[in-house]
Amino acid sequence: MSNQQSIPVVSRELLIPFILITSLFALWGFANDITNPMVSAFKKVLELNNTQASWVQMAFYGGYFTMALPAAIFAKKYSYKTGILIGLALYALGALLFYPAAAYEEFGFFLAALYILTFGLAFLETTANPFILSMGAEETATQRLNLAQAFNPLGALSGLYVAQNFILGSLQSDDIDANGQSIYDSLSETAKATMRTSDLMVIRNPYVILGIAIIIIFFIILIVKIPEAEEEDDGSSIASSIARIFKIAKFREGVIAQMFYVGAQIMCWTYIYQYAETLGIDNQSAVPYAMTALVIFLVGRWVCTYLMRFISGGKLLLYMSFAAIAFTLGAIFVQGMVGLYSLVMISFCMSLMFPTIYGIALEGMGDDSKYGAAFLVMAIVGGAIMPTAQGMILDLGGIGYADTRILGVPEVNFSFVLPLFCFLIIALYGYRCHTGKNALG
Repeated sequence: MSNQQSIPVVSRELLIPFILITSLFALWGFANDITNPMVSAFKKVLELNNTQASWVQMAFYGGYFTMALPAAIFAKKYSYKTGILIGLALYALGALLFYPAAAYEEFGFFLAALYILTFGLAFLETTANPFILSMGAEETATQRLNLAQAFNPLGALSGLYVAQNFILGSLQSDDIDANGQSIYDSLSETAKATMRTSDLMVIRNPYVILGIAIIIIFFIILIVKIPEAEEEDDGSSIASSIARIFKIAKFREGVIAQMFYVGAQIMCWTYIYQYAETLGIDNQSAVPYAMTALVIFLVGRWVCTYLMRFISGGKLLLYMSFAAIAFTLGAIFVQGMVGLYSLVMISFCMSLMFPTIYGIALEGMGDDSKYGAAFLVMAIVGGAIMPTAQGMILDLGGIGYADTRILGVPEVNFSFVLPLFCFLIIALYGYRCHTGKNALG
């Protein structure tokens, strides 16, 4: 352990490239967390049920699944930097497509824009994560990735700030009257159409501005020299590389754990708005709770990055999974504000999970890590599937969030049994990594 403490996380000569690539982590954090509140926003503006609204996350995280492997093949053939530039271009294109989507007022068009936007995020994550791992000694790779990922919540907080102040706070369809009833629901179809057009433009504008900003970042990355190691093509086929990595147990199980982790994260961060609404807290007023969760998440990243100098990744993953299980049980069975606080505190426990699973799963893979990274990014599809399943639970009694009770609690509380199951799977992975059950593959 003392030897690891003496190895620098990032060497001085790689510090500037490390900072530049690390800045990208904030970019996809921004996209993730400006999008989470859109599930509730689209539901109100376009009068969708919970399952239909959850297709926002299906489109967003489905793009990761679709493009991760092509991104890895591209990165292996060319370079990390080229992959990053392609990712930024697709990111900008998807964001700019919100302009025609708002003009046509079609939910499917918005979903297509999000799908293309996340093609870009898949390129960025598939290339930036292993790039960070390669920037130094293997002994500090997981710690280095935790450090880089610590900047992801900064972008996420920015996304939530924009969502609260420039989207949710400006949506007329979210207004209520003196009796607490939705004004939108009582309007004529003509008045609704006018308000819908106005609200969709409110949703559109931040994405269009984001697209323009990404284009500027594209040109900055293009002109800055980012050194990376030249890699020899060993002539092995894609199929043989994939077959090789799936023989490694800690990788196979890591992909499964990552899928469940992302599903848990997106469910906890997406449905915090619905959870709060059952307590009489409207969407805009619920944003500070989501922002607090992200601040706690950020603090957790820094704390866990430090703790990993003394505690193995697998052991810390196990402990944090147990804590997440305890807080999730609180969110399910403790009703009222204490339950909401429990839901917020889950974020501290989740803070180390993605980079730790990622680092453990790719450890010792060498050039095969590019394909390994692709499957770990494809595992983000958990964020597409599981929120939809949670939306289906919310629709059991109707389009509200407390139309029926299950095990004595409102359906929105009960729906968090899905994250609970996810954390059990992650705890098992942490246990196996800590005890060496899958260490030899």
